[in-house]
Amino acid sequence: MQTHTTQAAPVGSGKTHAKVIVLGEHSVVYGNPAIAFPVLSLELEAKVTVSGEGHRVITPFHSLDRETAQTVELERKLSEIALSNTLEFLEEAPSGIEVRVSGLIPPARGLGSSAAVAGAIAQAVSRAYGRELSRDERFELVQSVERVAHGTPSGLDAYATTEAGPIWFEKGEAKPLRVLSEPRLLVADTGIVGHTAEAVRRVRALHDENPPRVEALLAEAAQLAQDAGTDLAEGDHERLGAKMDRNHEILRELGVSADPLESLVKASKDAGALGAKLTGGGLGGCMVALVGSERDEHTVRNALLSAGAKNVWPVHKEQS
Repeated sequence: MQTHTTQAAPVGSGKTHAKVIVLGEHSVVYGNPAIAFPVLSLELEAKVTVSGEGHRVITPFHSLDRETAQTVELERKLSEIALSNTLEFLEEAPSGIEVRVSGLIPPARGLGSSAAVAGAIAQAVSRAYGRELSRDERFELVQSVERVAHGTPSGLDAYATTEAGPIWFEKGEAKPLRVLSEPRLLVADTGIVGHTAEAVRRVRALHDENPPRVEALLAEAAQLAQDAGTDLAEGDHERLGAKMDRNHEILRELGVSADPLESLVKASKDAGALGAKLTGGGLGGCMVALVGSERDEHTVRNALLSAGAKNVWPVHKEQS
């Protein structure tokens, strides 16, 4: 993107999007593979303008209750950190810069909101100063924010919220995933804040209590992801859907599902979805459903809304 100077102050913008994990959450924490798709219907854009004094970030986040208020406050803090870290990387003084984030990826839903905001800000600020970040530079800037948000992030969100296509993520590395035909995926929001850190702690505690059982479940989840890569390469969505169903059963056994997620998974399956599962950390947040046709997409979407979903988004913009 072109940049220009207004009263010696540069201007730039950057875009990112949400992400959805189709297979492999929690298992990925233990070095196993995961498959993630960009949610291109949920985009964010950060724009840098000249404020004249100081520096600040304006975000679209708002809260209606105490729990959401805590999440929103954290997202605002992370946005400021993203700006500060990017300016420090560029060796630029934080003078007269205003970053305005538009679009909304619901925070704390397992959709990569914090990584998306950090990535958009890093890209916008760097372009404002005439720099185009490399993939590795952008990744490191996003990870510097994700470490504040999540402690020891895997790196999946940092990649998946900026890559244009599906990725195969394993042991900190991401690579493009070959897909013969794009699966029709719907993401549904329970409207309840997810608790990734607590979910990770639960799985680890369960592992400490019963290592053989949890290791067997994680190994099966890893194999499901491996085999799903073949399903996507061959365009076999029915086999992919069956693996999503089993992955959800594993996540339920690991104790990271919740009643609202179970309700949406059941509603989508009853309406004809090929597969359905929670996505992200769990204990709230979102689920993802795979459908076989445009007609099924409408049917499943309506079923999800009737079952209490606050929002339902297609993964791809061109989906109706």
